[in-house]
Amino acid sequence: MLPLIAGAVAVILLYSLLQMFRAANPVALARALKILGGVVALVVAVFIGLRGEPAVAIPIGIFGAGLLGWSPFGGTGFNFISGMFGGRGSAGRASRVRSQFLDMQLDHDSGKLQGQIVAGPHAGHSLDEFDLPQLTAMISGFDVESVSLLESYLDRRFPAWRQNAQGDAAGGQGRSAARSKMTDEEAYQILGLQPGAGRDQISRAHRGLMKKLHPDQGGSTYLAARVNEAKDTLLRTHRN
Repeated sequence: MLPLIAGAVAVILLYSLLQMFRAANPVALARALKILGGVVALVVAVFIGLRGEPAVAIPIGIFGAGLLGWSPFGGTGFNFISGMFGGRGSAGRASRVRSQFLDMQLDHDSGKLQGQIVAGPHAGHSLDEFDLPQLTAMISGFDVESVSLLESYLDRRFPAWRQNAQGDAAGGQGRSAARSKMTDEEAYQILGLQPGAGRDQISRAHRGLMKKLHPDQGGSTYLAARVNEAKDTLLRTHRN
């Protein structure tokens, strides 16, 4: 009887974990898996080292440290390790995209997308203050570009929201936002760079952001398009 109960509990736990996995934010899930992998690698390295095999333990330890975005060799020599795994190369940087109703910021380190409402009845409030029904109710009052930004935020916070949305709340995925030509100032803000950044900095910032925003990685089609536009705008300025 006891094995039967234990088996039933295991099945329920496994089902619950699968449901959590399906509903999880892809960026947060990838970050959690990376941290878990780093911790496991370091534990394995310590275990192997205690068994007297440092030649095997050291590379595993370096790999685990890289997953955690930390290099045991300091700021020189092995910085590429943390860069390979999305480490601290862009520490403290954020990308910013603004529309008529929203001011959105993407943290380069965590991949978290945050939004501030800048116009309308909810001006001054953060999108984090509202639940899904309240947020989808705002869609009808936003311009097309603001809707695209809001949808990008909803895709991050509520990955399955489109499956349950109806009517206009299903989002304007097929609509194209009519907007004016991007300025250099906007492009720098989107890439999280200071004015005057060089071509190499622009390309690196673009590659780093596309890893977080590319639709194939569970990112946002709209934001990925804006990042591409920002890169093209600045590189065109450098050519001129």
